[in-house]
Amino acid sequence: MNTPPLPHPNAASAPDTGQAVRMPDRTPPLLRAADGKRLSFDGYKQDFWPFHQAIEHRSSWKLERQQIFQELGSPSWEAHRDGDWELSLRLMDERRADLLRTQRENQDRGHLFHRVRVAEQPLTPYLQWELTSLRQQAECGTPVRVVGGDMVRPYEAEGPLPELVVLGGERLYHVQYTADGFLDGAILFTDPALVQPWEHFIRELFAAGEDMAAFHTREVAPLPPPHI
Repeated sequence: MNTPPLPHPNAASAPDTGQAVRMPDRTPPLLRAADGKRLSFDGYKQDFWPFHQAIEHRSSWKLERQQIFQELGSPSWEAHRDGDWELSLRLMDERRADLLRTQRENQDRGHLFHRVRVAEQPLTPYLQWELTSLRQQAECGTPVRVVGGDMVRPYEAEGPLPELVVLGGERLYHVQYTADGFLDGAILFTDPALVQPWEHFIRELFAAGEDMAAFHTREVAPLPPPHI
């Protein structure tokens, strides 16, 4: 589907490069389950992490479209779920040293893991928590950008954009979730005819997105604690 260039979500805060920010020209190919390999919850982790840890001098990319997930295993998210926002923020801050160490290790290997977060307004309670988490990750060196829902809807004639991770330009994971937002494995694609267009698409979304810190300062920080 061809689409016209779209404006930056917050033109006043976009960097003044002298050039218009352009969105992707088209939606990449449809991801059909039959063209990939279905991985279970455990199989996804077993496939993902060894390859992730071996990447050198290449970039990876993540696209998040859903507005609600269940982050079991995250103490900060669990405190947020239980309605204790102050504890959630305190637990989040306690992981900062681990994030800095992980980022240094990635940089030593020449591996940058970029993230693009689609944020609909009004923000869901989950997204208020996740965007706060992503700001911390950005402060620790992870490249993170935000795009609004209106910016991606021209590419969603066939349905919402998928939840995706592209590792090192070689492996594309269409991450699967249950209806309640619990992680349920992934479908792995390795055909360059699918991997490369989707990586290019996420790269262009990232280039058109807004800096995580600027978005959080304006849209998230002023909000009261989320009500679960």
